[in-house]
Amino acid sequence: MLHIIEQLTTPLAVTSTELGSNLGGDIWVLFLYAGPMVKGVILLLLALSVICWGISLFKFLMLRSALNESETFLDIFWNNQSLSRTYTDAKPLEHSPLAEIFRSGYLELQQMQQKSGGPSGQPKTADSASDSPLGLYGIGAIKRALDQAATAELTRLEKNLGFLATTGSIAPFIGLFGTVWGIMNSFRDIGRQGSANLATVAPGIAEALIATAFGLLAAIPAVVLYNYFLGRIKMMTAEMDNFASELLNIIERYLESRKKAG
Repeated sequence: MLHIIEQLTTPLAVTSTELGSNLGGDIWVLFLYAGPMVKGVILLLLALSVICWGISLFKFLMLRSALNESETFLDIFWNNQSLSRTYTDAKPLEHSPLAEIFRSGYLELQQMQQKSGGPSGQPKTADSASDSPLGLYGIGAIKRALDQAATAELTRLEKNLGFLATTGSIAPFIGLFGTVWGIMNSFRDIGRQGSANLATVAPGIAEALIATAFGLLAAIPAVVLYNYFLGRIKMMTAEMDNFASELLNIIERYLESRKKAG
């Protein structure tokens, strides 16, 4: 048993000629023959890459759900003549940023109406509408509610995107660190062997350079996916801002009509 453990924990001993014959083979061989530090760097980069792909899959599904439900909500919103009916029909849409913005604005409007108009929730007269919380301050409160909801939704959409950006920025440097460390060990081996021919140098440098390769493999998809998701989120943010402005205009026209009717 001790003999087996020693074999598993002892670094692989391989000559330059044997390793050189495997250079055209597979990267896995180079990884096995790499030093502990280079292996640690590669494993770290693999972990970062796996996490990035997991975040990307989750983000892709979340954005697709948000987009589909937002389209459904817009159909409900523009086809209904009543805000209360829209509120009821939009309850199942839990992943739509537009629906969440609407709910925040509608609930704020309901609170203002209850304060100003009693149980009926409507301003009683023109004077009460202008002097009540549904006047200038009421509109300001509704606008703040819409802005807060939009900010909360933007924060939710951007969650974990920073990890993609960080991986895209630092992964090449982590890989470069592994490469520099591996080359240092290669030159140390050259000094020990007293030979600097290609058969001696090439295998050590090759196993060191795979760290840089893994760094690029982790960084390039992370940067591409980050920019892709950021573009989608910017489009949704513009849509949220436009909808919030349109909803606020509708509420203002509604309050103005109630004021004139009173």
